Amino acid sequence: MNEAVAQSVSELTRAIKNELESLFPFVRVKGEVSNCKQHSSGHVYLTLKDAEAQIPAVIWKSVRSRFPMELRDGLEVVAEGRLEVYPPAGRYQLICTSLSGTGEGAQQQALAQLIARLARAGYFDPERKKALPRIPSAIGMITSPTGAVIRDMSDVFARRFPAASLLLYPVQVQGDRAVESVVRALGYFNDPPIPEHRPDVIILARGGGSSEDLQAFNDEAVAEAIFRSRIPVISAIGHETDLTVADMVADLRAGTPSIAAERAAPDREELLRHIDSLAGRQAILMDGKISGAQLQVDSICGSYAFNRPVLMLGQMEDRLATLEKEAARGASEKLRQREMLFDAAAERLAMLDVRRVLKRGFALVSAKGGYVTSAASLSPGDGVDLVFQDGSRRAEVTDGSGS
Repeated sequence: MNEAVAQSVSELTRAIKNELESLFPFVRVKGEVSNCKQHSSGHVYLTLKDAEAQIPAVIWKSVRSRFPMELRDGLEVVAEGRLEVYPPAGRYQLICTSLSGTGEGAQQQALAQLIARLARAGYFDPERKKALPRIPSAIGMITSPTGAVIRDMSDVFARRFPAASLLLYPVQVQGDRAVESVVRALGYFNDPPIPEHRPDVIILARGGGSSEDLQAFNDEAVAEAIFRSRIPVISAIGHETDLTVADMVADLRAGTPSIAAERAAPDREELLRHIDSLAGRQAILMDGKISGAQLQVDSICGSYAFNRPVLMLGQMEDRLATLEKEAARGASEKLRQREMLFDAAAERLAMLDVRRVLKRGFALVSAKGGYVTSAASLSPGDGVDLVFQDGSRRAEVTDGSGS
């Protein structure tokens, strides 16, 4: 009988890490603080224990600064976060994202129950998450139309892949109507009244805030809308240390809106390098075919049949001439086809140049450090810069109707 192949320690630890972290993406645990130590880096290391068990826990510096509670041994707390396996030490630990005294209200309990219910229904399963398109032609953005989030993402798209069409659905990201607004936006992009308004990928984003500010993204209706979306959804809610239900259900979670934009759009410089690589490979293949044809011609010229009596010489010369013409014609046709492909590719790339759009009579409107995409964002008296293909002019808004 063959012995079973033994796993290495690293392989077994990675398997345990993947299994444990996928089973416990969110936990809420009550216990007594023990061995509480604050590192010089600002991180806090402690142990949560009860009468029968204990678990190591970590509070990162960026998270610790969000709550004023004084931590000390013997304090009973409720910690929220996720389980993580730390392979170098061969142990698991709780990464805390929230900490409060015991007896916190029903809202957190309801959130924990919602996460457990969605987990049982398969909303967080990795196998159901959709792959992102490699080269999207249109990108949908669901976020507030004002603030740094939309500006940061727009800057990333302009730098990495300006060819993509950006579709903004402005929503409320907090408050009583935020849930309804986000759900409506996801539904619109999945079934738009105008076909051109259907994106290849959707980014759901908002800036940082308190747990109350992010409450809309812990709502079951938002989770359901993300889960039912036929278009891949990237979630970038709050700070990197924040984790909402929307992040857990989305096809991809990004730490910040800028990272979400980078994951949604390819790098145009990388694409151009790939095109150059393909062109080089085609040139090598063409050289190989020409060399092969030349070898065939050389072989025919040196063959016994080619040097037979004069009676056969004329026939072989005719045949050789025919072969040379066919080889030349074939090579010429191949070269012509490649040149046409390269010219077409160059023309498509040139069409991405914004200056060509400006030469057709369009202009870019910028104000307050960014490009203006909505009339509603301007008020009478606001100064704007109009950028044309041959220069720019300063203008002032006089009509505040927004239409």
